Amino acid sequence: MDRFGIIGGGAWGTALATVAARAGRYPLLWAMEPEVVDSINARHVNDVYLPDVELDEDIRATGNLAEATDADVLLLTTPAQHLRAVSTQLAAHISPGTILVVCSKGIEQGTHAVMTEVLAETVPDAPVAVISGPTFAREVALGLPTAVTLACADHDLGIALARAIGQPMFRPYLSDDLIGAQIGGAVKNVLAIACGIIEGRELGENARAALTTRGAAEIARLGVRRGGRAETFMGLAGFGDLILTCSSMQSRNMSLGAALGQGETLADILANRNSVSEGVYTASAVAEHARALEVDMPIVDAVDGVLNKGLEIDDAIGGLLSRAFTTEY
Repeated sequence: MDRFGIIGGGAWGTALATVAARAGRYPLLWAMEPEVVDSINARHVNDVYLPDVELDEDIRATGNLAEATDADVLLLTTPAQHLRAVSTQLAAHISPGTILVVCSKGIEQGTHAVMTEVLAETVPDAPVAVISGPTFAREVALGLPTAVTLACADHDLGIALARAIGQPMFRPYLSDDLIGAQIGGAVKNVLAIACGIIEGRELGENARAALTTRGAAEIARLGVRRGGRAETFMGLAGFGDLILTCSSMQSRNMSLGAALGQGETLADILANRNSVSEGVYTASAVAEHARALEVDMPIVDAVDGVLNKGLEIDDAIGGLLSRAFTTEY
């Protein structure tokens, strides 16, 4: 596991390339944008997505997808809604035994599939794993202490991956709950938008803590219904990721929610960003999926209503606060 291909040239892909380089591997990053490829190769910085972080000189970039797939391990960091298209292209170039590691967080619109389920259709014979957890890309790229869940059904493969990328400042904790790790990472992005709205509306810390906690219950309900284990949602890929994303304006999803809460329109917010806020696209998929499975997720429903159904923010808040009193568990 020496050659690492990173599929996606955004901030998270660039950060994971730094992890691979620090672990003594040979990272090759694929990006669609020629300017990203040029800035990494010529100036050792990703001017577009991570401009203030100097990159290791061992990190190279390419615009040739086939070249990047000539690797022992592929870290897939493309936005969740694009993974099916990208992995379909990858399938023509991947060598037998190449390990695919899902590093993006989302649920596919239309199919309601998590990312490993997408790969099972597009690259059915490849061994897969998932990296998820509380990870701001810039902090990872700077080498600040970070811990993640590394989920893999094959325990020996999980150990080998952990040894290949693990280091004192990037600590993988093993799990075999791929579904749980992905549900936690996907749904917390939707909840972070809700926490951002609370921030933008200045509803207070009590409200944010309550929403985060009740949001964790929604994650667990859906995750267990989908086959995940309850303890996963108390770990790094569950509560850990939720705490981080719902408590800092570094979060793209929380900052988007805050802008909504302050009166900006979704169209204007998205037009002024070059990065993807996954919760915007995951909200409808999670809400539809939960209804189909008869899982109660009122916070997710409210966010979906605001983003996609013309629901006014004050009406969404009022609807949540006027729900019938019930037991906590």
